[in-house]
Amino acid sequence: MIQLSVVIPLLNEQESLPELYRWIKNVLSTNNLSYEIIFIDDGSTDQSWQTITSLSNQDQNIKAIRFAKNFGKSQALHAGFAMAQGNIVVTLDADLQDNPEEIPVLYQLILQENFDMISGWKKKRYDSVLFKNIPSKLFNWAAQKTSGLKLHDFNCGIKAYKNEVIKSIEVFGEMHRYIPVLVKNVGYNKIGEKVVKHQARKYGNSKFGLSRFINGFLDLITIWFISKFGKSPMHFFGLLGTLMFVLGFLSAAYIGFIKLYKLYHNMPTILVANNPWFYIALTTMIIGTQLFLAGFLGEIILRTKKTTPTYKIIDQI
Repeated sequence: MIQLSVVIPLLNEQESLPELYRWIKNVLSTNNLSYEIIFIDDGSTDQSWQTITSLSNQDQNIKAIRFAKNFGKSQALHAGFAMAQGNIVVTLDADLQDNPEEIPVLYQLILQENFDMISGWKKKRYDSVLFKNIPSKLFNWAAQKTSGLKLHDFNCGIKAYKNEVIKSIEVFGEMHRYIPVLVKNVGYNKIGEKVVKHQARKYGNSKFGLSRFINGFLDLITIWFISKFGKSPMHFFGLLGTLMFVLGFLSAAYIGFIKLYKLYHNMPTILVANNPWFYIALTTMIIGTQLFLAGFLGEIILRTKKTTPTYKIIDQI
């Protein structure tokens, strides 16, 4: 079996690919590691695929997947993980900001210390402080608090896994930011961290815009909810819905009782329909019923449909 699979998702990185390939090959050959390099072209509009094809003609250890359009990094990683055959799998970004010299060290950590996963930590970064460093620190702090994992850099591009780990998780949506949480959720708890070298971008521009800030926090909420209630949504929606329904029902009953009490004692009163609290109680009951039904439908969907990443492959090496 192949010792090492290197999975590299990319989008419009034609300038970086030849240099990245030569660097990886030199490092792995020097360390006498049998390997495969898997490029996933996530809908590039430049000459990235042609460059990969040319490199594959030189090295039979290169495999590649080409998407019909840009489906996102999570889908690219999912496709790469499905293809990977190495005992240990390492992921790298294609922009040369991740240093391939780290690969043998990560490989040995997994092999000798029996980690399920090692996540890189870009302790010293060469990105924009305002647009990348500060948001990343906020995301990582929030992810630590919600997941219980004491990692400094959840979204670092360079990570290493046992093969069985990447075959056990499904990376979809934008969940690549929180792969360590996905790994923990399926029962792999020996997750380590290693400080890795980070380098300034040499070619092209960053593919991440302002939307990544909002999406990052929304994804964090999603991963927290899935971690807590993904296997039984009724425990969340059903409980909350029941509490709201009971509160609304008791409030409506109290309003009705006060109305009858005042009528019985010939005290001045108003129509129940004119009491604003009646409508608040009624709304609370309706919302509670809807939440309960949401939990019920969630249970049905969970048991009848399995969510899988969606992407279209138009070429493969």
